[in-house]
Amino acid sequence: MIEVAARPGVYRFEPATTALVVIDMQRDFLDPGGFGAALGNDVTPLRAIIPAVANLLALARRHGLTVIHTRESHAPDLSDCPPAKHQQGKLGLRIGDPGPMGRILIRGEPGNQIVPELAPLDGEWVIDKPGKGMFYATGLDQRLREAGIESLLFAGVTTEVCVQTSMREACDRGYRGLLIEDATESYFPEFKRATLEMVAAQGGIVGQVAGLAALETALTQAMKKES
Repeated sequence: MIEVAARPGVYRFEPATTALVVIDMQRDFLDPGGFGAALGNDVTPLRAIIPAVANLLALARRHGLTVIHTRESHAPDLSDCPPAKHQQGKLGLRIGDPGPMGRILIRGEPGNQIVPELAPLDGEWVIDKPGKGMFYATGLDQRLREAGIESLLFAGVTTEVCVQTSMREACDRGYRGLLIEDATESYFPEFKRATLEMVAAQGGIVGQVAGLAALETALTQAMKKES
């Protein structure tokens, strides 16, 4: 059992029954010429976590964790995009509209791809999700259960939207979640801070929070004990 120094208390997990979930590290959200930037957001904070997420991925791969990548994306005909969601946002910059990197949030378009630095490896799971959360209309819950996954480590963007939504969905389904705080980010620093507090509040009502260094230390110590 791995024990990670976390907030509000120690987070325990077995690597064989744990998956790392990297949420929506897509070009449209992170690249200077992408959809996020076109909405007027500064993508610099999001790009700044790429090295931390890359290190987290390497750590998970080294220790045999299941690795899952998600992309917020829709079918080209928008058949999986409810009208209420399609109507959100600015005119000309809505889902399916032509964007700086192809049609916005449409599968197969350049902007919908994961940034090259964090590209999935062969055999890793890639989940295309039409919602903010990773469970809606994806079949992921059944797949996780079939794989024997009980614990989920979370990273990615944005902290307060797709990451938090996925953590809350996971909590409701009985998974134990840990958010890696330096491997997640928001366009709005105050939103990230508030989300970290919400996740860990009231004894970890949504999950727990820890730094990448704490996770790495815990895994390294466990390896030393085994050797």
